[in-house]
Amino acid sequence: MEYKLEINQELIGLEVEADGDDRFEAAVGGKNYRTRYKKISEHTLHLNVDERQTLAFVADTPEGKAIMVNGRVWMVEDAASHSNRRKGGPVKESTDVSPPMPAVVTKILVAVGDAVAKGQGVVVVSAMKMDMILSAPFEGVVERINAAEGDQVAPMQVLVDIRRS
Repeated sequence: MEYKLEINQELIGLEVEADGDDRFEAAVGGKNYRTRYKKISEHTLHLNVDERQTLAFVADTPEGKAIMVNGRVWMVEDAASHSNRRKGGPVKESTDVSPPMPAVVTKILVAVGDAVAKGQGVVVVSAMKMDMILSAPFEGVVERINAAEGDQVAPMQVLVDIRRS
């Protein structure tokens, strides 16, 4: 089966041939990969690619799927669904401050009552030794902080409630 994916805003061709329930061969950019996978949890896969093993964390975001492997994050979206969605109107921007993958809160950058600007960092989370700053999705006032430093958090978990100003 052939796919066209948009990965970090670059169009990539991918050809996948199933080789059993948990195995497939993939061809990307002229390279072939023999792959096995096992679902560990809702957002975690154990991958064996050409006999090299690793974990992958996958989370749905408004921009597509966020996939993290070995500390690197890729935003992946099926190009066909991407172009169909764009025809229907603009992409809905996230209005939640939530991590794109399972993570640990390492720093809270705001306090209840603080005014925040769109794009201002509000929480720092860490996943696989990589820190990510989660930003305010719009201008507003911090109403509630739903996590503490050291908490393990999951995708779709709202970490900070912000009231639009």
